[in-house]
Amino acid sequence: MKATTPAPTLYDVAARSGVSTATVSRCLNFPDQVTERTRGKVMEAVIALGYSPNFGARVMAQRRTNTIGAIIPTMENAIFARGLQAFQEELRVHGYTLLVASSSYKPDIEEEQIKSLVARGADALLLIGHDRRPEIYEFLEKQRVPVLVTWAFDRAQARPSVGFDNRAAMRNMARIVIDLGHRHLALISAEVSQNDRARERLEGIKEAMVEKGLNAKDLEIIMTPYGIENGAAAFEKLMQPPARATAVFCGNDVLAVGALRAARTMGLEVPKDVSIIGFDDIELAQVAYPALTTVHVPHREMGKCAARTLVDMLNGNGPIETQELASEVRMRASLGPAPEKMN
Repeated sequence: MKATTPAPTLYDVAARSGVSTATVSRCLNFPDQVTERTRGKVMEAVIALGYSPNFGARVMAQRRTNTIGAIIPTMENAIFARGLQAFQEELRVHGYTLLVASSSYKPDIEEEQIKSLVARGADALLLIGHDRRPEIYEFLEKQRVPVLVTWAFDRAQARPSVGFDNRAAMRNMARIVIDLGHRHLALISAEVSQNDRARERLEGIKEAMVEKGLNAKDLEIIMTPYGIENGAAAFEKLMQPPARATAVFCGNDVLAVGALRAARTMGLEVPKDVSIIGFDDIELAQVAYPALTTVHVPHREMGKCAARTLVDMLNGNGPIETQELASEVRMRASLGPAPEKMN
C-alpha cells in the first residue's frame, strides 16, 4: 500500500521561500503588508508545494473569516458589476474574499440575505443605499458586523457611506435640459418607495424645475421595474396622444435604451421630436443610437474606495467618515433643444 504524502505545512513554505513563518502568514493574510519581491517568493513556494492554508484554524485564531459580503439589487445592471469588480480587486489586495448576493430590489429578500451572510461568518457587509428597516441595522449592531453603504451619499445619515449625491447629480442634469428650452418634462423611474437612489433622482428633477420657474407637479412620472422591455413599454405609454413631454428622463441607462427603441418604433426622431436622458453611463449608453446623454457614475472609484473603507472599519482605523465622490454629466446625441412647436 502506497504511503500517504504529508500535506505541506506553513513551515515547509517558509523553508522553501527563505523567510519566517510569520512572514508567510502575513503574506497570505495581509499581502499589502509585505514587499512585492517577498510576496512573489512566498507565492512561488505555495504553488510549487501545493500548500493550502488551514482555513478553520485561521478562523479560530483570528475570529475572522476574511470574507466580506455584498448585497446588490440586481446582477443584470452593468453598473453594479463594474463597481463590484473594483471592490473585489481591492479586497484581494488586503487578503479578503468577496461573497455576493442579489435582492432583486425586494427588501424581504435582502433581509434574508443579510442574516444568511452574517450566519456564514461575513466579517462586514456592503449594502446599496440607506433604505431598510431599523430592525435590520439593530441586528447588525448586535452582531458587531460593520456595514458600509454605497451608491448613495447623504450627510444626514448616521451610518458611513461611500457614494455620490443622486439628487444633486440629477438636478444638474435637469438644469441643462431646462436651459435647452424644455418645459414639458417626464420621468421613467424605478419604484421610489423603497429605493432612496430613485427617490433622490426624482427629487433632483423637481428641485431644478422649481429653480427654473416650472411647476414640479407638472412632471409626468411612470414607475416600472428594471429592464429594456419595461423602459420601452413605459415610454410608449408616456408618449400616447395628447403627449406633451419633449424631454424624458430615465432613472438608469437600461430604461433609457428601452425608451430609445420605443421612440424608433413610434416613428419619433431623437432628439428632434423628443430628447431622452439616462443615468449611470454604462457602456451601453455610448453604443446606443443615438448615444445617450447621461450622468456618469464613478463606479470603479466607488468600489475601490468602499473596499479600503471597510478594511479600515475592520481594523479599527478611525474615525470613518462618509465620503462623497463626484458624478458628472456626459453630453451626447440623445439630448437637443426643445422642439419650437412645443414651446
